[in-house]
Amino acid sequence: MHPALQNLEVICTISSYVERTSLPALASTCREFEHPALDVLWRDLHSVSPLVNCLPSDLFGSDRGCSVLQKPPDGKVWDTLFKCASRVRSITITRSYRLENPQTEALSLLMLSCPSTPASFFPKLRKLTLYDNGTRSTAEFLRMAFVPSLVELDLQITSASSTALPVLSCLGTLCPNLQRMTVQVARARDDWLRKNSPFIIQSVSQLHHLHTLSTCDLGHKGMEYLMQLRALQSLSLDLTTSSSWDTLPQVQSPGFQDLKLLNLSTPTIEHASNFFRSLQIVRSRGISFNFASRRAGSSASGSAMLSQFLAILQEKCDNDKLESFSFIRLGNMQPTELGIFTSLHAFRNLTQLVIGEDCDISMSDEELCQLVKAWPKLRVLKLSLYNTITLPTFHGLIELLRLCPVLTSLSLVIDATELDGIDLKCPGGGLCNKHIKFLALGTSPLRSPVNVAVILSGLFPCLEEVDIGGSASNKWIIVNDFLSGFRLVREQRIEACVCSDL
Repeated sequence: MHPALQNLEVICTISSYVERTSLPALASTCREFEHPALDVLWRDLHSVSPLVNCLPSDLFGSDRGCSVLQKPPDGKVWDTLFKCASRVRSITITRSYRLENPQTEALSLLMLSCPSTPASFFPKLRKLTLYDNGTRSTAEFLRMAFVPSLVELDLQITSASSTALPVLSCLGTLCPNLQRMTVQVARARDDWLRKNSPFIIQSVSQLHHLHTLSTCDLGHKGMEYLMQLRALQSLSLDLTTSSSWDTLPQVQSPGFQDLKLLNLSTPTIEHASNFFRSLQIVRSRGISFNFASRRAGSSASGSAMLSQFLAILQEKCDNDKLESFSFIRLGNMQPTELGIFTSLHAFRNLTQLVIGEDCDISMSDEELCQLVKAWPKLRVLKLSLYNTITLPTFHGLIELLRLCPVLTSLSLVIDATELDGIDLKCPGGGLCNKHIKFLALGTSPLRSPVNVAVILSGLFPCLEEVDIGGSASNKWIIVNDFLSGFRLVREQRIEACVCSDL
């Protein structure tokens, strides 16, 4: 045998590159390849069917549509099951639960007759992703999959009548090392939240290593438990189906002291305002919002509500700590003036600003520069505009590069038809940005692809292409063709200069 094949690391590397369908054959070639090949074969499962299929076909039967055991599992069955299941590191089931139901029921039956503890089924499981309707079989399967090695759980239930969630109450004991957790339930209304959120709250309160959590509204009591999690870094709250924030709570909570990201989804701006007004302080490096437009019949304009909301943010957030602000607004809103967002100047260390889709903002060159002038550290800027009367031009873009010299990602709609006053030989007057790795100009109008390409090549000498997204204009494709040609000429010129020096 070649000496390299006596090296376990080499064998494991070879096994990791073998096609999945060829791994069983590789495992049977010799003793040295057996365990590494089987480890790769069973490491990541996208269904529990392979586990059931490796067992004798006559072990299970059906009685009135339900899986039943035909005979007691013998020692050989348990050896086969443990040999396979003990190698599983991740399970991902996101297809229709109806396809998985017989297999999950079969594993549940085996668990009931297992001579060992349920945790012995998947002793190395680290990640579980399960999307289904939350039946009793789901609860039994979760009880089997909740093991001490689990560090990531993504559980999304499609039915609000789920009977699976009570098993979550023991999650803190069974999975003490859990670090990332998502628990979402579709169409969960107030009655459901009141009955079932205590199960989630109990599990979360015991997870002292949890640093990433995405969940539905856990009520005011649940929020207090979340604030006590010292390891928590990223929190995503979906409050869209809850009425808890229809009004301002009577008592303020301490708030969050050290988050990297707070992501909030609410049905209206008023709900988001009530949420923040209920907190004493929010110290987070990043904040992201996703909420619908104002409700019909509201007397206040969308702009007025947004202005009030941003004032609350300025009061409640740590102005020095906040570095990233993302604002996503859904539904139809009245056109918003860009000047409203200048209240964000209080967050002087901002490095990322995203004003997302569905924002109808009219913006001139002067207004663009007025918005960004307070953020010289800005690295990511995304302003999604549509149906606007006024757009910034290349003049505004050049001034933007001067005010924010470290930009690496820029998404903006500009009027690329207005080229008056731009020197094609030196578009930025000597100013350029060599850091930009991503440039999206959306549906920016243009007339002359070659001139636009010359300007962009001068302003962004390291840019490979413009991300045109869903633009229907073939002219932007032509711009990218020119940019590619310019870049090739530039590289050849540099290479020629290097050769001449040699």
